[in-house]
Amino acid sequence: MSLVEIEQLVESLPADQFAEFSRWLEDLAARRWERQFESDVAAGKLDRLGEKALAEFGAGRCTAL
Repeated sequence: MSLVEIEQLVESLPADQFAEFSRWLEDLAARRWERQFESDVAAGKLDRLGEKALAEFGAGRCTAL
């Protein structure tokens, strides 16, 4: 099945099924993002950003939220 066919099928869904599909798709996207984030953390890809944030905080260059 091609992407165009999938798009056509999604567009043809009744409102209730489209809403259910949308919730499912958002949940899937969130799960995939979480897996990627966890993978990046485990690989140390965010270490430099964390170190920079801690240095900025330690130097007093942060503002309260």
